[in-house]
Amino acid sequence: YVQTARDSAQHLLGILNDILDVSTMESGTLKLTLTPVQLEGVIAEVHALMRVTASEKGLELDLQIERGVPEWVQADPTRLRQVLFNLINNAIKFTTQGSVKVVVQPRPAGAPGVEISITDSGIGMDEQTVQNLFARFYQADPSVKRRFGGTGLGLEISRNLARMMGGDISVSSQLGVGTTFKVVL
Repeated sequence: YVQTARDSAQHLLGILNDILDVSTMESGTLKLTLTPVQLEGVIAEVHALMRVTASEKGLELDLQIERGVPEWVQADPTRLRQVLFNLINNAIKFTTQGSVKVVVQPRPAGAPGVEISITDSGIGMDEQTVQNLFARFYQADPSVKRRFGGTGLGLEISRNLARMMGGDISVSSQLGVGTTFKVVL
């Protein structure tokens, strides 16, 4: 009972934090603290934390940092962790077998910045779901919400944070095959 109460409290806290983030973004009062951040260190922290969750589900959580990725980037480290945690957590949540792979690489053709791809072998999404994915409170269908939980706010928040840091998030997916979220910073 205590564990159930604790889990419920953690879930409620997550919902409250999401609602507060959306409200401060809408009001224009959310301010980022952009500082030089050691990118590999932030990604390794999130990876280590999420590896436990993946392992509990019997999933592999692979991390690959390619050559040419800058050691330091200009970002808000707390919000960068939030974006990565949300995307990796979603990938693990919607994957019942297989793996989740995080790849960090320089942007193609010498463009400034980095790309972080989170690819899962999960349930995937149809085109209509992908089109509506970043809409507030959007859930693909009620059975998915019941099975996996969530409020439908995390992706909207993550995309807005990425955009506030000068980047963006895109998604590609195939139903029954898996999904890739790409964060460009």
